[in-house]
Amino acid sequence: MSINSAMLAGVSGLTANSAALAAISDNIANVNTVGYKRSSSAFQTIVTSQVTQGAYAAGGVLATTRQFVSQQGLLQRTNSNTDLGIAGAGFFVATEKPEDLQVGDARLFTRAGSFQVDDLGYLQNAAGLYLQGWIVDNDGNIATDPSDISRLQSINVGTVGGAAEPTTRVSLNANLRSSQTLSGDLGTYNALTNSMAMYDPDAVLPTGVKPDFEIQMPISDSKGGQRTLAISFLKSATPNQWYAEIRAIPASDVVCGAGLASGQIRTGTVAFTSDGRLDLDNTTLFADPNNPSLSIGASDAGAPAAGTVNWAAALGVADQDIEYEFATGAGGLTQYDSQSVVQAVTTNGTAFGNLTNVEIDEDGYVTAIFDNGITRRIAQVAVATFANPDGLKAVSGNAYRVSEASGGFNLKAPGTGGAGLISPSTLESSTVDLSAEFTGLITTQRAYSASSKIITTADEMLEELIRVKR
Repeated sequence: MSINSAMLAGVSGLTANSAALAAISDNIANVNTVGYKRSSSAFQTIVTSQVTQGAYAAGGVLATTRQFVSQQGLLQRTNSNTDLGIAGAGFFVATEKPEDLQVGDARLFTRAGSFQVDDLGYLQNAAGLYLQGWIVDNDGNIATDPSDISRLQSINVGTVGGAAEPTTRVSLNANLRSSQTLSGDLGTYNALTNSMAMYDPDAVLPTGVKPDFEIQMPISDSKGGQRTLAISFLKSATPNQWYAEIRAIPASDVVCGAGLASGQIRTGTVAFTSDGRLDLDNTTLFADPNNPSLSIGASDAGAPAAGTVNWAAALGVADQDIEYEFATGAGGLTQYDSQSVVQAVTTNGTAFGNLTNVEIDEDGYVTAIFDNGITRRIAQVAVATFANPDGLKAVSGNAYRVSEASGGFNLKAPGTGGAGLISPSTLESSTVDLSAEFTGLITTQRAYSASSKIITTADEMLEELIRVKR
């Protein structure tokens, strides 16, 4: 009967508008949820087959809820370095637990980038999901893979310990006085038996030969420990030539091989041209004058060979190569007839430093920053893209799962292959427009009331039909 079908159509109207009200309610409730994507109910007609000509049976309406997952929300600036947004397509990959992930553990996808460091050092968002990325290997490289999600790991910034860098380069800007008076001890000088390294003015019996000039250079070892090397100079009787020794202070910091003593690392001569510039061709302080450098063996390297040195066993540090820049730049080592003076000693390397900050750039690189100026990359955030992101299945925590409609994922570095760039210190706002939702709330309420009127009207007509029998 047409009256019955009209009543059923009214019921379908109530059901469809109830679903629309539920979607609007979700939208309004999540207006301040980071990265939330609004939902909307679309209505479609239901048509019943007409078996009797001249009669009509109402079909009704059916509501289908649609997610606008691909819609970009506004990125708003925050004060946290670990708040992340995505400018463009893609999702953060996240997991519900940070460690011991198995192949069967769920991987979720989200745009909610309100990450903070938890008590274990992992980056976790407000929904309790852990950020995944590619971790830097022991060689400092990052190997990305577009399809193997098992290569992703939870990013942990709490396990990054202190950092130090050994000195690998020393640059000198100094002058040796060309008219330096020859030392009275010059005749007794011997680099092995009566050297500048042996000089001790406080000894009861004078030892060694006092240098005419000395330059001290602070360096860092492989553990960030601060060591001191010195270059001592003694004017030679040969014009434009100086005896030179490089030694450790104190001498106990190194173990010397045959031909070296009292902390000596290198001995030889330094020569200058007639115009006061360093004459590398006639300088013997280094094995290769055109590439002046020192090599100090590791503490555990055993007894050093003749002419070489190792760091003392008690230091427990690694081997170290130090390049010297004597004849480069505007200064270098010179010999002019002015006061012997050190203008500058510049070294690289740093002492031990503690972690002070973590920063994430637009390419997704997570960088640890230490208070000694060292920066170190520790991971790269992965971005997952889908052929149809609107087909993803929503789950609690403002996240999504892969579905048949969404298609498979592709893992990409931010800014590559269509993936969006990471926007650090920003959060993506909800895509809900309150004015549109309240307007929809009004129209949905009216439509619901109208559907209820269909039922009451059909009920009155049926009651009138029943009264016909009376």
